[in-house]
Amino acid sequence: MHITLRQLAVFVEVLKSGSTTQASATLALSQSAVSAALSELEHQLDVKLFDRVGKRLVVNEYARLLYPKALALLERAGEIEQLFVRDGGALKIAASSTIGNYLLPKAIARYRLDFPRIPLELHVGNSRDVIQAVAEFKADMGFIEGPCHMPEVLTQAWKDDELVIFAAPDHPIVTQPATLETLSKAPWILRETGSGTREVLEHALLSKLPQFNLVMELGNSEAIKHAVRYGLGISCLSRKVIEEPLQDGRLVQIPLAEPGLVRPLYLIHHRQKHVSKALERFLSYC
Repeated sequence: MHITLRQLAVFVEVLKSGSTTQASATLALSQSAVSAALSELEHQLDVKLFDRVGKRLVVNEYARLLYPKALALLERAGEIEQLFVRDGGALKIAASSTIGNYLLPKAIARYRLDFPRIPLELHVGNSRDVIQAVAEFKADMGFIEGPCHMPEVLTQAWKDDELVIFAAPDHPIVTQPATLETLSKAPWILRETGSGTREVLEHALLSKLPQFNLVMELGNSEAIKHAVRYGLGISCLSRKVIEEPLQDGRLVQIPLAEPGLVRPLYLIHHRQKHVSKALERFLSYC
């Protein structure tokens, strides 16, 4: 058997793009060269990696089995190429909104000062987006705000984060005791479904309220801060997100009678993903 890295690279790109035409454009090869490399790989393995439905290539169980191993092998080959190149290889990081916008920038800035030549991509979405990116090998590592239930994704506790319920200084709820009854009657503005903050809050507090008055869903923490500041409702976000407006009085914290809302933040990566030296080095800055 003589499987080549080019054959594996062609296979990976065809699977990702869904066609030999797109793969040929990405790899800067002719379509006939891509088709030939894919056919030779299938011949070497003695299996069909794609089901041919008309002109479409449909991923089958053999391709799904090969994909993570081929990807890991190509990444290790890339590391070999980088062994004698100062600063190492590129990184793709995905992070949920709170982490990507408020926790990681300082670590990334320190890392970039020490390793300015290493390409680093940061993609920010909600926790569901990050989990999907890691599961599909579109990100080397993910940072999320809630639990991950995918068996193929490994989860590791990273650090704790405090959630704070807050309102505008002149909101009526500020003058009342923060009981489950008053919180249930208040108008709430929350992140969208799929957000780690939303999932934790629903489990830890909202499920305990006799009723729940959701008046607005917003996909951005900054938008929520402004909506609350102008009196449209109350909300709950990480203390890191609202630290400055709390300090200067534009927002006020609503203290709870019960213990505060503290949630763990997590690191995730695919269980078949090879954690490179460059990635380990970046994590040390986090």
